Amino acid sequence: MTATTESYGQQSRVRVSRPTTNWHTQHSEALTPGQRAADKLRNGMGSWFFIACFLLFMLAWAGVNAMDFSWDPYPYILLNLFLSMLAGLQGAILLIAAKRQDAIAAVLAQHDYETNVAAKQELEELMEINRLQLDLLREMHAQGPPHSHPSDVHDRVPHTSEA
Repeated sequence: MTATTESYGQQSRVRVSRPTTNWHTQHSEALTPGQRAADKLRNGMGSWFFIACFLLFMLAWAGVNAMDFSWDPYPYILLNLFLSMLAGLQGAILLIAAKRQDAIAAVLAQHDYETNVAAKQELEELMEINRLQLDLLREMHAQGPPHSHPSDVHDRVPHTSEA
């Protein structure tokens, strides 16, 4: 947000310019590889495709281990270990992504605030210009009609109808 000083008669105002940058593009370019990975994993884990694949994997694991050839017989201790590790990793990844979303929301709120302040100031400036124009119109109206020009005489002469 930049500020410049402008004068309107005796008054001095600080003008705030509206933010003109695309915040989302700037933010996306500044992401670290870890933040990008967290976003991709969060988006993947929060999808129906992930849920379907996960359920298919669980059914396949149970189906293969229910046969004679099994490396993890029923109560599926190895599967429980993998699921516990997955839950721990998912929790950490989701917390990283949630922290990033909070930071994004805070920056967007600040950007919106700056835009609103600049728009409010522009509206106030336009209202001041409108007030000045209305004052000028009132002064002109109080002075009466403008002085006539000789070519306007024809317009003010009453026309008589010839019947």
